[in-house]
Amino acid sequence: METLQILFAASMGAWFLSEILYKNILKSGQNDKKGKDQSTLNILWLAIPLSIASSVTISYLIKFPISGEKWIYYAGVVLVWTGIILRFIIIRSLGKYFTVDVTIREDHKIKKEGFYKYVRHPSYAFSLLTSVGLGLYLNNLFSLILAFAIPFIAFSYRITVEERTLIEQFGEEYLEYRRKTRKLIPFIY
Repeated sequence: METLQILFAASMGAWFLSEILYKNILKSGQNDKKGKDQSTLNILWLAIPLSIASSVTISYLIKFPISGEKWIYYAGVVLVWTGIILRFIIIRSLGKYFTVDVTIREDHKIKKEGFYKYVRHPSYAFSLLTSVGLGLYLNNLFSLILAFAIPFIAFSYRITVEERTLIEQFGEEYLEYRRKTRKLIPFIY
């Protein structure tokens, strides 16, 4: 179990480090259309640490295990790492069009290939996958709910703001893309 705890601690460290780097490096620039974010970045920066702190705290206060088997801890670590890695790949695939704040870049284009062929917000989906991994690793149903629900609500608000901005910028092109894809889960939601 000690190796698993080290893996989990490393995954949480990687998660924090990656998000801090994204926040500090991938902000909008001077030539971008700013002012569309409506504090969604701040809300996410409150919601995600709150979900982590509350899910960890509740795991100590209330015992409501999801499974009595060891696989749950491994599944949690695998999902945390999968979420971190795939979110990184998505951010890299967007290149210069990815910003941590809701912004339209100069010569902005709608990405419709790769993961974006199936899901409009894969970066958020993989961030939520990381949250699910945290909840599974804690092996507590209440922790899983808190780890997922709090950031899900924050991301849902951000998606609303972001999509409104994209519709303003791209009009029918974005509406058509939205009709053909799901928000976060391919073929489902």
